[in-house]
Amino acid sequence: MKKRSTTPVSKSFVMRGSLLAIAILMIAATPVAFLGMPTQARDFNAEIQAVQRQIDQFNNEAARLSAEADNLQNKVAILNSEKAAMQAQVDLSQAEHDKLVEEIKLTEKKIASNQRALGTTIADMYVDEDISPLEMIASSSTIAEFVDKQTQQSSIRDSLKRIITETRDLKEKLEKQKTEVKLKLEDLTNQRNMLAAKEAEQQQLLDSTRGQEAAYQQLSAEGQAKRRELERLQQIEIARRYAGAAGTAVAGDPGHGGYPNNLANSNYYNPIVDPWGMYSRQCVSYTAWKVYQKNGYMPYWGGVGNANQWPGNADRAGIPRGSTPRAGSVGVMMAGQYGHVVWVESVNGDGTINISQYNEYLPGLGWGHYSERYNVHPATYDTYIYF
Repeated sequence: MKKRSTTPVSKSFVMRGSLLAIAILMIAATPVAFLGMPTQARDFNAEIQAVQRQIDQFNNEAARLSAEADNLQNKVAILNSEKAAMQAQVDLSQAEHDKLVEEIKLTEKKIASNQRALGTTIADMYVDEDISPLEMIASSSTIAEFVDKQTQQSSIRDSLKRIITETRDLKEKLEKQKTEVKLKLEDLTNQRNMLAAKEAEQQQLLDSTRGQEAAYQQLSAEGQAKRRELERLQQIEIARRYAGAAGTAVAGDPGHGGYPNNLANSNYYNPIVDPWGMYSRQCVSYTAWKVYQKNGYMPYWGGVGNANQWPGNADRAGIPRGSTPRAGSVGVMMAGQYGHVVWVESVNGDGTINISQYNEYLPGLGWGHYSERYNVHPATYDTYIYF
């Protein structure tokens, strides 16, 4: 049977996180309304379409969230890499800082040691200087030795003073470097902490997004299960309508009656529009192809192409029709919201007909497939169009 209007309709729908709760209520509440309706009063086509629209929305939102999560995952990875690089700089600066601290301690020890040495030297020199020049000359074997003693005292004193001055200068330099490295270390540590906080924030957002994605995937799975149940119930309804008409639909011709591969292999729940304005893998699309295959021409009925609209379209186009089936004519069933059309392959001697069609439910295959029926009573169809 025809499952959807043949007028292409925009399917764009942008879900937001705030709609998730509403969507859950929709998916949970709908089965109660569906299962509570009397079978003979139900419009399965509309129900299946409504469920499929929900499934499409859920799948689209899940796909959007998946892409968003992948993007967040990349950001987290980049932040983690930047944090690791920053940590390496922190470690280097910390090692440099610790090294400077140790050098400063050693320098301070040298200063203290040199200061003690200078004090001892000054004391010794004071003792020596307390000796009169005559006594120093007397204690010296030569004048040259006397001069050497005085020169040595002066040299030792000057050398110690220079060493202490240089060591103090080195300490000041090291202290300055330590201060600079400490500031650098603090800055790097702050940057690392900021990166860590941003990474944690992005990870939290990523986890939330993945959770929403999983929720929409679950909703989609529930919707698909509900759609399968509706299709099963619709199969029962179609079987009731066909009761007494002729046996059951069978797969028939493996070549699908010549139906083009690009249309036959399209996604049933996300169809394409054929050259005559019909949705692919629907009864009207296949029948339009058979008309084109036979006559080389099929009117473009996009927007007014539902099966139960074909008789009116034919009348307006001056295409004859009647109640008697002919081979190569189109049989029209007006029942249901959209009706159903078939291609009359041949007329049997007893007046029954053999037909080919698309989109009658096939056990094991479901909807949207090619099938055939044999020895169908001609009154099964309300009218026949003679293209």
